Amino acid sequence: WREAVAAAAGALQAGGLVAVPTDTVYGVACLAQDSAAVRSIYSLKGRNGAKPLSICLGDVERLYRYCHVNVPDELLRDLLPGPVTLVLQRSEELNKDLNPFTSLVGVRIPNHPFMRDLARACSGPLALTSANISSQGSTLTVLEFQELWPQLSLVIDGGPTGDIQSPECRLGSTVVDLSVSGKFSIIRPGCALTPTVEILKKKYGLVPESS
Repeated sequence: WREAVAAAAGALQAGGLVAVPTDTVYGVACLAQDSAAVRSIYSLKGRNGAKPLSICLGDVERLYRYCHVNVPDELLRDLLPGPVTLVLQRSEELNKDLNPFTSLVGVRIPNHPFMRDLARACSGPLALTSANISSQGSTLTVLEFQELWPQLSLVIDGGPTGDIQSPECRLGSTVVDLSVSGKFSIIRPGCALTPTVEILKKKYGLVPESS
């Protein structure tokens, strides 16, 4: 385990792209502060340059460095770590070349011990996206994205992620915008929609932003 974390962290620090298991689907990570690596992720996926990448951190405390948070700390901890991406105002600390077209950033803290250890082993945030060609289905095993292997520095095989029998698990994380005080809006329903909305509405009294 420690060797795998060290190998993945080393590949990332060297500017590489690493395939990783998360609590939802397989992802591809690079260092968010490394502009060349961020460009590599877009070309790997054939991804539209206007589609943002989220950042991945190991702990809630680190989130405050890269985001302006306008919700209670307890709310963050009710949803993270977990299969949720929280969209917040980005801070000046974050690489200007990461999603330069928006003042927001999505933050993931996967409920997956390997991912959290890897994020803690790296100096800055990871940029994280799903391990697939853009617009193709999400992947739950490393064999499902074999065509990407030649362009990756390392593939960490954590076994099947999620519940392969359940169609919901391929939906990825639930993406919720919390950048407007007192409100939330669902950007992607994902796999944890119902419990997420329940926490935001019932426990914290946030109201859905009218779309």
